[in-house]
Amino acid sequence: MKIQKRVGVAAAVFFVAVLAAGCRFKKASFASELGDGDVFRIGDIVCTLPEAKVYLCNYQNIYGTAFTINLWEHETSEHLLEHYVKDITVAELTRIVCMDELAKRQEISLTKEEKMTAKEAAEEYYQSLTEEEISYMDISEGMLAQMYENYALAQKLYASLTEGIDGEVSDDEARIMEAMQIFVTSEERLEEVKKALDAGRDFSAVAADYNEAGRIEITFGRGDLPAEVEAEIFQTEEEEITPCIQTEKGYYYMKCIDKFNQELTDEHKLTIVKQREKEAFDDVYREFIGGLDSVMNDTLWKTVRVETGDNITTDSFFAVYEDKFEN
Repeated sequence: MKIQKRVGVAAAVFFVAVLAAGCRFKKASFASELGDGDVFRIGDIVCTLPEAKVYLCNYQNIYGTAFTINLWEHETSEHLLEHYVKDITVAELTRIVCMDELAKRQEISLTKEEKMTAKEAAEEYYQSLTEEEISYMDISEGMLAQMYENYALAQKLYASLTEGIDGEVSDDEARIMEAMQIFVTSEERLEEVKKALDAGRDFSAVAADYNEAGRIEITFGRGDLPAEVEAEIFQTEEEEITPCIQTEKGYYYMKCIDKFNQELTDEHKLTIVKQREKEAFDDVYREFIGGLDSVMNDTLWKTVRVETGDNITTDSFFAVYEDKFEN
């Protein structure tokens, strides 16, 4: 970040945790509000194009290749993907700035050891870059070190604001079940389903003929299904079929396959704790960002294009951070 005199802070973001909230930009009305190479300003902190391109390059290569398929090679997805990658780049960088400014106001800072780790991360990441990537991003090792410090400070703020969150989650609250469903919307089809089940026809076969939902086999926890369905299925034993369940949108029959998936339940406990942390963080974060002034250089950002050639393949900025700081 290029920091103006009144504020000596810059930043990055613990993006998994804070996706839900961000600053609302106004368009730059005067050239003097932002420099030619500035993407946005929040308060007195300016995000420059080289910093934005570091995130842009990494996101384009992280999100552009999914399930071993290069989405950039498909014309139908390329345009949408470019917009998505550019949007998430700006969203995460704005949260970086906001979180680090909040950390400063709460007198949270990095230790000498953490700053040294950031410097080591910058050195490793910089050495992984090709000459073409360095030229495209116009980045230096010193700038990367500052970006890693910013990222670390944002996570340190998050940890500080969520350290008192209750980490205990009961098996019942986190329980994940597996079941098959038959969902129909008309009384006529409902009667046909009822007759087939009463005649002893296999549930999965009836579902294949009549189910109007997207899937027959589903995995779910509390709050994932209509309340009427949840009330029945969570009391159902394995291999049992519920009675007909009427909801606002239609009618359900459910067959319990696994009433308690231990592995998925344990994973869901972690998700619940993370959600509790996020809610606690957002309570403070949303109030803080409401008073921040911000401006976006739309003219500059619209000229930026995602480079998808063979020479721009870097995707390890965040992985290097995790390796250095979390290990």
